[in-house]
Amino acid sequence: MHLKKPSRASAKPFFGFISLLFYANPTWLDKVMLGVGFVAACAAGVPFPLIGIVFGQLVDDLNTATCANQDASVSASGTQSAVNDKVLLLVYIAIAQFALIYTHIVCWNLVSQRLAQRVRDRYFTSLLSQDIAFFDKIQAGEVSSRLNGDIQAIETGTSEKVGVFLTCVSFCITAYIVAFIKDAKLAGMLVSLVPAFLIMTLVGGGFVQKYSTKTSDYFASASAIASEGLSHMGLVHALGASYRLEERFRGILTDAKKQGIRKAAAVAVQAGMLYFIAFSANALAYWQGSIKIANAVQFGNGNTTVGETYTVIFILVDGAIVLSQVAPLLPLFGAAVSAFERLRKDIDHQPSINATSESGEKPSSITGAIEIKDVSFTYPSRLEHPVLNGISFQCEAGKLTAIVGLSGSGKSTIAGLITRLYDPATGIITLDGQDIRKLNVKSLRGFISLVQQEPSLLDRSILENIALGLVNSPAHSHLENELIGGGLATLAGEVRAGGDLEKCAEKMGSQFSEIVQLVQHAADLADAKNFINHLEFGFATEVGAAGSLISGGQKQRIALSRALIRDPKILILDEATASLDSASELRIQAAIERASKGRTVISIAHRLSTIRNASKIVVMKTGDILEQGTHEELMGLDASYADMVRLQSVKSDDGGSSSRGSIVDSEIDTIQNEKQAAISEEFNDEKANQDIPSEESNKSVELIGHSIYGTMFPMIRPYLALVLVAFFAATVVGATYSGTGTIFGNIMGRLSPCNSPDFIRSSGLLFSGLFFMLAVVEFFANFASWSVFGLISERVVFKVRMLSFRTLFDQPLQWHESSGRNPNMLLDYITKDGNALAGFSGSIIGTLFSVVINFVVAIVLSHIVAWRIAIVCLVTVPLLLGSGFMQLRSIARFAEKHAGAFSQSIGITVEAVSNIRTVAALSLENEILQTYRRLLKAPRKEMVLQSIKINLWLAIANSAGNFIYAFAYWWGSRQILEGRATQTQFFIILMAMLVSAQLWGQLFTLAPEISRAKDSIYRIVGLLELGNDSSEASSGKSAPDLDDMDEKRDVEAIADSSSLPSSQGGASVEFRDVQFAYPARPNITVLTSLSFSIQPGQFCALVGPSGAGKSTVLALLERFYTPSTGSISINGFNISHQHGTSFRDDIAYVPQENALFQGSIKFNISLGARPNHNPTDAEIEEACKLANIHDTIVGLPQGYDTECGAHGSQMSGGQRQRLSIARALVRKPKLLLLDESTSALDAESEKALEQGLERAVKGHGVTVIAIAHRLRTIARADVIFLVEGGRVVDQGRHEELVQRSESYKVNALHQMLG
Repeated sequence: MHLKKPSRASAKPFFGFISLLFYANPTWLDKVMLGVGFVAACAAGVPFPLIGIVFGQLVDDLNTATCANQDASVSASGTQSAVNDKVLLLVYIAIAQFALIYTHIVCWNLVSQRLAQRVRDRYFTSLLSQDIAFFDKIQAGEVSSRLNGDIQAIETGTSEKVGVFLTCVSFCITAYIVAFIKDAKLAGMLVSLVPAFLIMTLVGGGFVQKYSTKTSDYFASASAIASEGLSHMGLVHALGASYRLEERFRGILTDAKKQGIRKAAAVAVQAGMLYFIAFSANALAYWQGSIKIANAVQFGNGNTTVGETYTVIFILVDGAIVLSQVAPLLPLFGAAVSAFERLRKDIDHQPSINATSESGEKPSSITGAIEIKDVSFTYPSRLEHPVLNGISFQCEAGKLTAIVGLSGSGKSTIAGLITRLYDPATGIITLDGQDIRKLNVKSLRGFISLVQQEPSLLDRSILENIALGLVNSPAHSHLENELIGGGLATLAGEVRAGGDLEKCAEKMGSQFSEIVQLVQHAADLADAKNFINHLEFGFATEVGAAGSLISGGQKQRIALSRALIRDPKILILDEATASLDSASELRIQAAIERASKGRTVISIAHRLSTIRNASKIVVMKTGDILEQGTHEELMGLDASYADMVRLQSVKSDDGGSSSRGSIVDSEIDTIQNEKQAAISEEFNDEKANQDIPSEESNKSVELIGHSIYGTMFPMIRPYLALVLVAFFAATVVGATYSGTGTIFGNIMGRLSPCNSPDFIRSSGLLFSGLFFMLAVVEFFANFASWSVFGLISERVVFKVRMLSFRTLFDQPLQWHESSGRNPNMLLDYITKDGNALAGFSGSIIGTLFSVVINFVVAIVLSHIVAWRIAIVCLVTVPLLLGSGFMQLRSIARFAEKHAGAFSQSIGITVEAVSNIRTVAALSLENEILQTYRRLLKAPRKEMVLQSIKINLWLAIANSAGNFIYAFAYWWGSRQILEGRATQTQFFIILMAMLVSAQLWGQLFTLAPEISRAKDSIYRIVGLLELGNDSSEASSGKSAPDLDDMDEKRDVEAIADSSSLPSSQGGASVEFRDVQFAYPARPNITVLTSLSFSIQPGQFCALVGPSGAGKSTVLALLERFYTPSTGSISINGFNISHQHGTSFRDDIAYVPQENALFQGSIKFNISLGARPNHNPTDAEIEEACKLANIHDTIVGLPQGYDTECGAHGSQMSGGQRQRLSIARALVRKPKLLLLDESTSALDAESEKALEQGLERAVKGHGVTVIAIAHRLRTIARADVIFLVEGGRVVDQGRHEELVQRSESYKVNALHQMLG
């Protein structure tokens, strides 16, 4: 925003706000409610100035009476009856006002909630229709922040607060109209208020919006870091990376805090000016009014009564006070507009490939011939790095085409281009001779099934996950309603409750039975049915967030089932069997061969044994095609392909050189036997119990704090001096309201026509001077209160977010995976609760406190001045307090009831963005949108009733002022007429009480914010208390010192220093009778009396069927979990009995899923370094050279500063894998754990990597434990442990096992080529 053009910049928020109200196709009902809300809100401002007229007449009556008392000519009873008539009129006006206030509050409340839902829906719909290139730039955590923070800001800024604002404005306009009718000259002087207010509001609003936007953008980036870390908690613990991620999180949050403090200063100036202008105007009014009254008394200008002058002063002065109440609302409107602008930017983004549009041709059937002609491609996020260079090849219809080649040579990119996740830069791709860009995207994807390199599942049951493959299947379009209607989730729920799958499906209708049969058949094809049937709930078993509750191999088979279920014409397999052992792979190979008859299959593979029978093999390197042909032709050429084959062949000593064909039958038999043995343990790799229905799981997860004071006070302690300043300023603000009453009452008494004109003039001058003094005090007090509260609030919220982050990252993996917790739910502590706290603290606390102070001061002052009047007026206080309390209570109940639905709905959006490639490839956009809408249906239904109920109390609180006023007038006039009180006393009390009542009503407009903040504080304190309890539990760190929060501190330096007993070279490892079951499924044993020992410096391999518990062994070595019985020793040191996790410093871990974090390659690799050590560039490069990735990185335009993208999306699978290994090697560990670390690598990269590992390992005598399904990787192992059924069934060297073990031999022979 340029300051040079204030006019345009300032008007923008206003028009932005109007367009926000009518955004996203409002229905006629919305428009009617907007209209009614607008009219009612404006009308609600009219009665008060009318009361001003009655008030003026009452003053005249009282003056007549009091002056008459001096000459005793007028009867008191006559005056009293005149007063009573006017009081009745006041009551009628108050009733009308109550009805109007109630109407406009309900209308605006519903308008805002419905608008928030429409914007939320529109944003999510638009998000789902974006192309993948858009998501390369956005992170999942950012979406959560937008949907939580920004939509909340829109809802708050368009709610009943708009009605209150309109009422204030209409009040002022009506006040001016009445004033001009009554006394044009005096009113004319006070018109100066309006431009002053407008200029201040527009200029201030511009600054507030500018800083709000910046704060929100920074915070979105920070929450993205938290989101990624929470999604890969095990890896973060293994790397000891929470400290480095925290530093990064802190860096971005610090920027957000700076902008927040600037915003607080801008808001403070705005608020201070508002009061200054209002009170200065009062001073002017009193001074000029006193002159007019004196003249009227002196010269007897009969047409001006004192009452009329009073009317003008009273309503304009009160108008100024009412206008000043707009101050807390302005930042909320500004925030709503800036949030809307941010969301609209994403919503209006036009995708180049829109999967939800209906345009393009929709062929009814295809034969499946694909041709790629001169295709070049560069990823939009890395334009200077071409991925494909003008390649051409054909995939014949109904045949298997294989693509092999080095990691990073562009193989997966081809899969993405054929499914139109991206479009080529030049060249065309045709399907049956037609350019695929002319086809409808959804229709094209309906004919293709893609199994990705790293398969992602959604957080639902296995049944739902596999059935998602049917969603966009042309052959199954008759099932669409059942697939997107949520019936499958109900079905899975019934089965988990003890029902039988087939019977429950029959009960729900023939379509559901058909879906269940298709799912079972597909699972059978993908060799998944057996392991699924052995799970506790079979197909109804939940797979967890991103499929985290099942093993890698199981996940791959479910993804394959999902691809095969739609019986696609074109099947694209991108490393579809990388996580499987050879036996499973062989079964699936056979299944795919059976299933691929009559369809086009494109297989991207590094295990060459899987593609030997392809009709064409395309060999690629760095975006170019080197050669293509059949296996035999390419072997004949004796070039790149033949080299790869030689690299992958396992040298076997058993002389079993018989051709593959001759052993297939016996192989399959052996496999069947092995399968039965393995199956019974297969489901053991389940990691947590997801059987709790979501409602319960939400409850179980809720952490409720006990001691808010004990947790929050230490955070505020360093700012006690500032807190005192802020509260002192707020006290001054609160007390000045009663100060105005005192001055007002005195003026009323002194300006009575009974007094002499000179006395009236001098009193007018004195009191207007006092009023101007009050205006100056008010400016400084408001500025101090708002800015200091804003400053403290930003600092405390920063601390709360930092500590929430740290506490979450300090919890052990076991905690993260229990009680139905998932990353999205935990992210809410940082995004949703942090936002609620930030929204509440600061200005709102200041406002709240000053209103309460004013209330107390007003009551005390009234009793001192005239207790008879005050004590009767006090009766009305419980009405005000009670209505406010009831409103808070009903808001809290509604929030409590639907918290689960809101949190789940956010979870769905974050999940969809994290898995956007899967969503796009399966065309699940509509299905996910329907699930999302279904979740929010219940709260939406209750919304109307809820609004009508809650806002009744708010309306009572807001209109009670007039009833109190009428009551006070009637009682006060009696006291005056009976001579028990003076006019001065009466007016002081009237003003003090009246303003209090008005402010009190205003305060409850902020009730939703107060309620949200209260819940959030309890949740946050619950989380932080957990941090204090377990500060040593997971990471051996002592509880952090809060006062150092803004300092850089070295967390690990404080750690429990019980490191591994030092041994030169590698570590020895011993498992002794280890038994283990995952905590949430204690009745299912994963490891049964597992024992083995490894000597320092040995290279040991774990092999066995997928799901046999191999990854569990590594998880126990990292102590993510502790064994039920038995001991695990590293260098003779029992790690299961040790507090603290410093032993992890000597262990490096490469997980099965190679997660990278948002940030540069350099940052990602440095995450692997030992805590307390920042690796030098030379160390990082050395690790990369060992992992055979250095040359690739140097070849990128930005080298080591290249961004990896969210979850490493900018890197190919093989590159991610090698970066993971480099990250492990930079630690220079004594023990290296490799879980399937070469599954995504081609033979050449694998060989280079092996040599690098050998250098790293042999040079330093590192102990290596590798889980691998590629026998070539493990043929060189010093010892191989064959794990089946959770125990070691055999061990020895490769040559010995081939002789001895049947299942091992089958695996070995399957991988023999040549």
